[in-house]
Amino acid sequence: MIAFPSSVRVWLAAGHTDMRRGMQGLALQIQEGLRRDPHAGDLFVFRGRRGDLVKILWHDGLGFSLYAKRLDRGRFIWPVVKDGLVSLTPAQLGYMLEGIDWRNPQHTWRPQVAG
Repeated sequence: MIAFPSSVRVWLAAGHTDMRRGMQGLALQIQEGLRRDPHAGDLFVFRGRRGDLVKILWHDGLGFSLYAKRLDRGRFIWPVVKDGLVSLTPAQLGYMLEGIDWRNPQHTWRPQVAG
């Protein structure tokens, strides 16, 4: 995982995005379609139609970075909202990128006794 600043805001672009788009196309979608500033230092996360690929666009003050992750099995958990943005915490983004349901993460094991 790439270490982003702890104060970064994470935005999921609701719906699906054409994954053929690169940095400029996604930045234009952020600016014109989502009405946000792509140069503000926020993370913008986009998901493809099949749900197994996400792209993250981030401007670090010097330039854009584009990260992509494809799951071998399963799909990324995505909100049902049709348009607009959904805000996540950086921790929730970490869960999502690991294939964990970020809406309700569960511990896989919890101790029953102390000794």
